Amino acid sequence: MKNIISELQWRGLVHDIMPGTEEQLLKEMTTTYIGFDPTSDSLHIGSLVPIVLLVHLKNFGHRPIALVGGATGMIGDPSGKSDERNLLDEATLNHNVEGIKGVLSRFLDFNSDAVNAPVLVNNYDWMKELSFVNFARDVGKRITVNYMMAKDSVKKRLAGEGEGMSFTEFTYQLIQGYDFYHLHKEYNCLLQMGGSDQWGNITTGTELVRRMNIGEEAKAYAMTCPLITKADGSKFGKSEGGNVWLTADKTSVYKFYQFWLNTTDVDAEKYIKIFTFLDKDTIEALIEEHKTAPHLRVLQRKLAEELTVFVHSKEELEKAIKASNILFGNATADDLKELDEATFLEVFDGVPQAEIPRAEMESGIEVIVLLNEKTGFFKSNGEARRALTANSISINKEKVSEDFVLSSKDLINDQFVLLQSGKKNYFVVRIV
Repeated sequence: MKNIISELQWRGLVHDIMPGTEEQLLKEMTTTYIGFDPTSDSLHIGSLVPIVLLVHLKNFGHRPIALVGGATGMIGDPSGKSDERNLLDEATLNHNVEGIKGVLSRFLDFNSDAVNAPVLVNNYDWMKELSFVNFARDVGKRITVNYMMAKDSVKKRLAGEGEGMSFTEFTYQLIQGYDFYHLHKEYNCLLQMGGSDQWGNITTGTELVRRMNIGEEAKAYAMTCPLITKADGSKFGKSEGGNVWLTADKTSVYKFYQFWLNTTDVDAEKYIKIFTFLDKDTIEALIEEHKTAPHLRVLQRKLAEELTVFVHSKEELEKAIKASNILFGNATADDLKELDEATFLEVFDGVPQAEIPRAEMESGIEVIVLLNEKTGFFKSNGEARRALTANSISINKEKVSEDFVLSSKDLINDQFVLLQSGKKNYFVVRIV
């Protein structure tokens, strides 16, 4: 087997690793799982690291299991939290589980017939049959309270951060540990991976496997990756509008592309190793190229392209690039008209706007009237006329003269008109 640990280490994807893990992965195809709790019906880019890890496992010949926590989602993971999570009702939880399954299926082919085909499971399927009495007797008996209280996620909460911890959340590490035991028994799963804040939960799982089995059957391993941060120490995965999601209904492809394009030089150098599958030589060459001409933002462009194709598609990337070029490149009226309403508004977010009643479009609107009286884009007719004479006015990215009359055929998405003076002065007209 190729050494996946060496690969992950140079990419900056290894934080803690249990002794023997690397040897196990070198020895044979190893089944490995990572869990995703259904706190929403989608995943945001904070979940990209575990997704990337699962894809690396598959590419290196190992068998990845993606676990959606239909059962653990009912409890709420206390790791990294100072307060109790709000419990979700069953209908919301089921909706979220299906949404996350859909997201994961875009990255891993769970219908593959390969020997190391990815597996998708929901821990509710085995936890729903387990009674509290049986769980307390068969699982709770194996792990002491002292052991559980020594975990950082528990100690921090008991030390006074937040409002303490309920018994419900206290049991979380046992339930997650039982997941590992179940997958170990049913799929010969020997390794669990996750973020560094999961180390306590994961090692509880390895301990449970050890105590509920004997001999060779008691083998279980653990590995975590670092929690990703920005160079300035701020939280990774959020833009000004909140979380950056992996589904276009929550974060448009244009905004997703722009998020990566706007990363700093330091972050781009780190992220291109973590989030892409480009090989070491290619990445090092890109870093050197970027250092010689950082203003060209070679790293950011490549990062944004690779991630947009990985999460969405090549076609969606091309649309996002076209949308970006509308502000910063040589876009045409046709490019504008290809934008859907949401993307159009995102591209011109913050640009001044005015509304014109649709009825006024019937007989057309003369350009001077449009630029001054109807929108206030120019303060006077004379100022508007001088700009037109200087050939500096464009409507929907096409130059116009003083005899231009705006009509319904000029509307973008049957409701917008884009005014432009010079290269960077924009104004959006909405027909209502």
